[in-house]
Amino acid sequence: MPAYGAYLQLPALLDRQRPHADAHDELLFITVHQVFELWFKQLLFELGDARDRMLAGESYLPRKRLERAVVIQRALLGQFDVLDTMEPQDFNEFRTALGTGNGGQSAQFWEIALLSGSRDASYLDRPWYTKQERARLRRRYEEPSLWEGFLALLADAGFDVATRSCRADACRQLAARTDRYRQLWDLAEALIAHDQAWASWQSRHLLTVQRQIGRKRGTGGSAGAAHLKSHLDNRFYPELWELRATL
Repeated sequence: MPAYGAYLQLPALLDRQRPHADAHDELLFITVHQVFELWFKQLLFELGDARDRMLAGESYLPRKRLERAVVIQRALLGQFDVLDTMEPQDFNEFRTALGTGNGGQSAQFWEIALLSGSRDASYLDRPWYTKQERARLRRRYEEPSLWEGFLALLADAGFDVATRSCRADACRQLAARTDRYRQLWDLAEALIAHDQAWASWQSRHLLTVQRQIGRKRGTGGSAGAAHLKSHLDNRFYPELWELRATL
């Protein structure tokens, strides 16, 4: 049986934090963002399984997967608290070491958005992606999303999901008859919780960026905080949010 370090491949993992500048806080910055990417990988695993199970006709385990995803997203929020212990002048000591890199170039971030329900094709073929990342993003864009998995369950339950109006009526029936449609309603609520947690992450990200660089241009020439702010009102499941006004 492998030892603890061998099982977790710790020598390789701990060799991946390599600062480029002689700045104390660069290790912290690298570690936090690598933690983000590790949790993004787990989110893709959980959300992908939830989607697949919905397409296969299940409703219980998809909800459990989404509930886990929400807890992971809450854990991600805590990483910003760690980053906020870094003062702006400390960030400036190594900011140039990032070169043209910035968080908006995370392929896994956009994979999560596409898997969840976004159909924004603007980030499918950016020059900073590797060939493998482009392929993954294209696959996510073309494959069914969590929203489509949920609609498949509604159709299996006998609801008409052909139009937005039909889907709104179906969701109102779920809300009105939770005694009959409890699992489907709970799943709809789990989707909302995932959407809300993702929006909270983006809002918290914006605050940390504003704390570090204010209104300055982002790393690599991005729009920085202005770009992040422009995405704050995006939702994966707008129809579920609009439902609230009709109940």
